Amino acid sequence: QVQLVESGGDLVQPGGSLNLSCAASGIIVKDYVIGWYRQAPGRQRERVAELDNGWFPQYLRSVEGRFTISKSNANNSAYLRMNNLRFEDTAVYYCNLKRRATREDYWGQGTQVTVSS
Repeated sequence: QVQLVESGGDLVQPGGSLNLSCAASGIIVKDYVIGWYRQAPGRQRERVAELDNGWFPQYLRSVEGRFTISKSNANNSAYLRMNNLRFEDTAVYYCNLKRRATREDYWGQGTQVTVSS
């Protein structure tokens, strides 16, 4: 059974940093496209960052230069480093692993990030 468990969400002041983690089980992270998405209240879910093997990471324009997506094959995990957080980064953040060739698409339960003074 595939399971993705996010952690690291917290309440942080503007300008602060957080590290989100996504621990995978029942699946091998390196074989999938890794994505981090977020959904704020009343808004649609949006893709924040994506990491595909052999390609440069892709970022939502508003987070470029502040967020970094990465993975660890040894830990079978994905990460999102978030620096210089802003009020508008407040959302539930979700980890996603997908493999287009087999139409596999897995989501974690989400972790809350709140940026507030």
